[in-house]
Amino acid sequence: MGSFSIWHWLIVLLIVVMVFGTKKLKNMGSDLGGAVKGFKDGMRDGATTEEDKPAAQVGSTTGAQKTTIDVEAKTKS
Repeated sequence: MGSFSIWHWLIVLLIVVMVFGTKKLKNMGSDLGGAVKGFKDGMRDGATTEEDKPAAQVGSTTGAQKTTIDVEAKTKS
């Protein structure tokens, strides 16, 4: 009574496939896999510290690398 048998899980799987469809489930699976891969890549890139970088890249800023901030001004009414 406490655990589900294989037949319960097959019925649940059948209902999920009927509700969402196989194409949508496939897209959700590939999106989830891409998100996990991106997270792992981000963790690997974030693990590098300044000691790992070459001396030329540490603390050097060039004039070609500028950032801009896009701000929208709103007036009070």
